[in-house]
Amino acid sequence: MNSGDAAGSSSGGSGDAGAPRRASRKPKYSKFTQQELPACKPILTPKWVISVFLLVGVIFVPIGVASLLASNKVVEIVDRYDDACVPSNVTNKLAYIQNSTISKTCRRTLKVPKDMKQPIFVYYQLNNFYQNHRRYVKSRNDQQLRDASKANETTLCDPEKTRDGMAIVPCGLIAWSTFNDTYTFQHNTNNLSIDKTDISWKSDRDHKFGSDVFPKNFQKGPLIGGKTLNESIPLSEQEDLIVWMRTAALPTFRKLYGRIYVDLKENDTITVTLDNNYNTYSFDGKKSLVLSTSTWLGGKNDFLGLAYLTVGGLCFFLAFAFTLLYLIKPRLVAYKLSYTNRIKFHR
Repeated sequence: MNSGDAAGSSSGGSGDAGAPRRASRKPKYSKFTQQELPACKPILTPKWVISVFLLVGVIFVPIGVASLLASNKVVEIVDRYDDACVPSNVTNKLAYIQNSTISKTCRRTLKVPKDMKQPIFVYYQLNNFYQNHRRYVKSRNDQQLRDASKANETTLCDPEKTRDGMAIVPCGLIAWSTFNDTYTFQHNTNNLSIDKTDISWKSDRDHKFGSDVFPKNFQKGPLIGGKTLNESIPLSEQEDLIVWMRTAALPTFRKLYGRIYVDLKENDTITVTLDNNYNTYSFDGKKSLVLSTSTWLGGKNDFLGLAYLTVGGLCFFLAFAFTLLYLIKPRLVAYKLSYTNRIKFHR
């Protein structure tokens, strides 16, 4: 009996020895898992906080002043013409703009308020036009715009997909509603030429609109939405279309129409002959023609300068308030041991 027990115990021992040892779930020691890595823990003393606020104020205020000065150097002429170019005897503006038999030619006279150095940028501005509407933004097909072999791809282009069973190129509401007002300028009885090259993004011309894609079956329906396109010119060279199809984020926006490379003097008079074709009357929109110069900061925009001045002034105010509070009612700062030192102290 003793020998059997011994044999059993010996066999059991040999079986345990042959079984694989299970890996331990205990994580390996590391300074990261034990939170013993060296760390910088700045203590925000009153002097340190006041110094940071002063530094931010010293940096931001000059930038804000420089931005405002640059913005004030920009000369702008803004002329709203949607109401002025409708005859006074017209009561139904929508019927007037939709009647193709009526001439929409209009003349406007602009006076130059200050000297304008070339290049002078010509923009059209629309108000209350929501290019960021979800259905409007989705109504296009980028594959069709980019690749001639995808000309019949009209997915997502509702409601401007096909006409008489043939695909529309370019399809969709964005292309269909391209701005179609035109402008010509005269200065001292001399015509001013408008350079319309390179008004769109180069990346759009090279990558989003194909050089072998040509307009087809476009604006052939009963209701014309906007500009008609020359079917012999590829989409990559139709820069008015490319500019329009880069949709705006806000309901009030400007889009570049062209550039004028002539210097204009103060009190000069410019005569603008325009075709008031674009329908903004159905949605209570507004149209304006804008002539503008530019500076190193771009066009006229006071927001950036005011934002810098606001933040810088607020920092100066907080620095003064904290300094006053520190002088009137100073507080002692208690320095605490770091986490690592406290662990060592308890050990």
